This record gives sequence, C-alpha cells and structure tokens, in this order.
Amino acid sequence: MSDAKPQRPVPQPTPETQHFWDGCKNGELILQRCKDTGKAYFPPRPFSPYTGSRNVETFKASGKGILYSYVINHRAPPNFKLEPPYAIAVVELEEGPRLMANIMECEQTPEALQLDMPLEVCFETLTDDIDLPMFRPAKG
Repeated sequence: MSDAKPQRPVPQPTPETQHFWDGCKNGELILQRCKDTGKAYFPPRPFSPYTGSRNVETFKASGKGILYSYVINHRAPPNFKLEPPYAIAVVELEEGPRLMANIMECEQTPEALQLDMPLEVCFETLTDDIDLPMFRPAKG
C-alpha cells in the first residue's frame, strides 16, 4: 500500500491564465469580458470568443451562481484527494459563463444536489501558488 498523500492534479498557469490564478489565490474569481459586447466569458483567453477582438478586460466576479448540471463520480483515480462519491458540476455564474468545479459542504447525492440551487465560490489551497475554485451551497 502506498503512503503517498492523496492529491489533485495541479493546474499550470500560462500568461493568458495567470490573472485567473492570481485572483483565486486572493480569494477572488476573476473573469474576462469582451469590451465590445459587454459579455463575460470563461475560460481565460486573450481574445473575445464573441468577436475575436483583443478588446477585453478582467473583472472581479460576484462568485455567485447556480448548479446547472452535475454527475456524481463513484470511482476516483488512485491517490486522488477526493473520496468518492463526489460531484463534478457545471456551475452557471451570475455573470453568464459556466465552469466546471466540485461542490463542497453538501451531501453528494441527487437529493441534496438540486439543479438551479444557489451556490457561492470557495477556494481550496493546492500549493503555495494555486488555489482551486470550488462551490458550496449559498448561505442565506
């Protein structure tokens, strides 16, 4: 039996994604927005997916969203940090974009994971440089 500490794969920031990871490290969800259309988007990239223009900006998102979809995973890779079952979710942010994340602080059952349930971002520290955005049921 291995004594290796269970872990997650660690994202590798690029120049195009560094602002996102810096925001996560500071407890903020940083998105980008097309300045021509005003629409937010994810994942980070140096051009607008709507116009192809580089006329984009970053902004602090609210961190609020809803559970758009999910699957409950019952098998994890060896030495993976999360013990099954755990939800792999698609969260629709208040600002419009959708992103994949895990749902924390909630039973990982269909009864508890209700579609459209309000969620809020929380962060898990993976390394000194990377905090991973997760979501939990919104409080209040």
